[in-house]
Amino acid sequence: MKPDQILLDPTAEISAVKRPKIDRPSSLDGLTIGLLDIAKPRGDEFLDRIEELLVERGNRVLRYRKERFSKIASDELKQEIGSACDIVVEALAD
Repeated sequence: MKPDQILLDPTAEISAVKRPKIDRPSSLDGLTIGLLDIAKPRGDEFLDRIEELLVERGNRVLRYRKERFSKIASDELKQEIGSACDIVVEALAD
C-alpha cells in the first residue's frame, strides 16, 4: 500500500475492538447449539446436515436465520441466541 493511500474499514470501526477469546468447551455433551443461517444460498443445506449430526449425538439444536447476509444480525436476534445457546455455528455458503 502506498503511504498516501487510506484504507477504509467496511465495519466503520474507528479503532479495532479487542475482545478476549472465549474458552471452547471440552465437549459438546449436554450443550444447546445454535445454528445461524446468514441467508446465503445453500447455507441451509449445510446447517441441515450439521443439525442431523448433532441431533444424532444427542444435542439440543436451535435454528436461527438472519434477514439477509448483507445486514448485521439484529440486537434482538443476537440476544435471543446468546441467552438460549451455549455455542453457535454460523453458515456461510454459496
